[in-house]
Amino acid sequence: MIDVAALARRDTFARGLGIELVEASLGRAVTRVTLEERHLNFNGVGHGGLTFTLADAAFGYACNSQGVVSGSIDAHMIYSMAARSGDVLTATAVEISRSSKASNYRIDVVRADGKLVAAMTGTALISGKPVVV
Repeated sequence: MIDVAALARRDTFARGLGIELVEASLGRAVTRVTLEERHLNFNGVGHGGLTFTLADAAFGYACNSQGVVSGSIDAHMIYSMAARSGDVLTATAVEISRSSKASNYRIDVVRADGKLVAAMTGTALISGKPVVV
């Protein structure tokens, strides 16, 4: 496994939104963010774009954790409920299957009370090139 924390430190977009890497292992990553006013949409609830980015960060870290450059070629998200300012959201990405060319993931985004906010599925293309940390 590569140093996924080093990848997270280079992810200036996620860091700029307050998204942090909580943990990582082979084919798995957990990210977290605390919703602030800047993360809210025009209806005063958590912006779907932030929820997607939180899940996408976990997906990216998980699919690159094995040290081979991998990138999303397909992702789908279903939103279950709104999040509000002050909510802590955690995204957990888990590898479901892997071949020499592609890997599939499930990413759940939950509030601190365990309620599902959104679920994502993603497929990553495996390049065969080593990740540079």
